[in-house]
Amino acid sequence: MGDCRLAIEARRLYVCAPKIGNGQSAIGNFMKLRVTHKTEYLYTDPVSLCQNTLHLQPRLNDRQFLISSEIQVQPEPAVRSERVDFFGNPELYLAMQEPHRSLTIVARCEVDVAVSAIKDDFVSPPWDSVPEMLKAARDPVSMEALQYTYESPLVPRHPLLADYARPSFPPGRPLKEAVFDLTERIHDEFTFDTRATNVGTPILDVLIHRHGVCQDFAQLQIGCLRSLGLPARYVSGYLLTNPPPGKTRLIGADASHAWVSVFFPSYGWIDFDPTNAVIPSDKHITIAWARDYDDICPVKGVILGGRHHALSVSVDVQRIEEPGKPSAN
Repeated sequence: MGDCRLAIEARRLYVCAPKIGNGQSAIGNFMKLRVTHKTEYLYTDPVSLCQNTLHLQPRLNDRQFLISSEIQVQPEPAVRSERVDFFGNPELYLAMQEPHRSLTIVARCEVDVAVSAIKDDFVSPPWDSVPEMLKAARDPVSMEALQYTYESPLVPRHPLLADYARPSFPPGRPLKEAVFDLTERIHDEFTFDTRATNVGTPILDVLIHRHGVCQDFAQLQIGCLRSLGLPARYVSGYLLTNPPPGKTRLIGADASHAWVSVFFPSYGWIDFDPTNAVIPSDKHITIAWARDYDDICPVKGVILGGRHHALSVSVDVQRIEEPGKPSAN
């Protein structure tokens, strides 16, 4: 129901260690961030039954730690159940079984996020050796990463995607160098445009028209990488943004974000953000990861009744200032 692009955090601390390690290590001081996300649905007719699955509590990893998390729902759900999905993400199920004309969800969390850096022992293999390395590997981490080389509901493998990627992937080029070159090309050659696409826009259309949003750019890059036989997964989360110089930061101006994670054999996963041409660091809050957006749609469900609805959303990501620490730039 509604716009699944809008993230909602889970209700409480849910310790869920990642099933696959991340090659990026935490260094330096942590940045403490607070996220507040309010979503409200207003219905023209009563809704008699509403069921939703949420993927929204920040996922733990080696550079992100959950301090607190809560979610408030009105009307109060008749059923509220927490579990872990196939990909190791915390998942929250809600069911409202009494008639209602509105649904309001206010989610809050605080996390510590560290600056990330590539580990000292990192050696990037030639990109064209990776598909065979992955197929020959028998360790659990590599075998799990293999699933991210296949097509998924929203991300096909296609010759056009491989063709777009190839200028960044000449024979023998180190994988990290090639992936970051593709990251920069998407940033430079595509226009961020919130009116150009919706959740159902195929990534081949995004490739042709060169317009979209972070979700589109992430899935486009994933499709390019998988079309070359490389393992890449979709990451959902938030990004701390800064106002233009001299402007006051607007409360509720932030939004959900998406980026890409790529597997490096014998090392682990490294994240890349094609929307901003950066390797995600202490301003990126990870919520979940999976094959594509459809696997970890923030709010996914069904309603009975309601007829028409209006949706309003506000998202606010703030740094929590601590005594003795400089402000973020």
